[in-house]
Amino acid sequence: MAARPWEIEAYVIPSTSVAVSREHRRAKTDRLDTEMLMRVFLGWLRGERRHCGMVAIPTLEEEDAKRPSRERESLVGEGTRIINRMKATLARLGIRGFKPELRQAPQRLDALRTPEGVPVPPNTCAEIRRDMARLAWIREQISAIELARVKRLEQAPAQGPDAMVRLLARVIGVGLETADMLVREVLSRNLRARRAIARYAGLT
Repeated sequence: MAARPWEIEAYVIPSTSVAVSREHRRAKTDRLDTEMLMRVFLGWLRGERRHCGMVAIPTLEEEDAKRPSRERESLVGEGTRIINRMKATLARLGIRGFKPELRQAPQRLDALRTPEGVPVPPNTCAEIRRDMARLAWIREQISAIELARVKRLEQAPAQGPDAMVRLLARVIGVGLETADMLVREVLSRNLRARRAIARYAGLT
């Protein structure tokens, strides 16, 4: 279908699909790179598919389906940073055996003592308690994302990405989170990556 006058056709070329010279002293400037991209793109438009590859641009629905996994990954990273910050604060006081990531840690904080036998200073203790509250909230958010995913998969049809997630989750060593990430980020529209991962995992 021809594009309308006010529409723009978008193409995404993966850099790994463009052949470049392996010479160590190869000239590299923005002008030369642009000319090379124009040559391979024009070759691709002429039907010569070996010039370069094209990345399938996801639809709005496909991009939205990636949000839960990405949000969960961000929350996990934020939780790790909070745990490391609490451990660093305690280590500065000489306390190393305490695990602030445990769910019972807030109840044990008042009984905590430094090597000198004194309690944790009040401002430091209040800071750690706030970090523990943030960590508990992050865990609630992660649980909500995981519960929503399970409900969505239970109601999903027998075909499509959700069915692929259920199939991958049945493989030993591949959890639900990993299966969902693989389907949404890699396998849904990339046939080459799908075949490579299938060979790696021994799947048919």
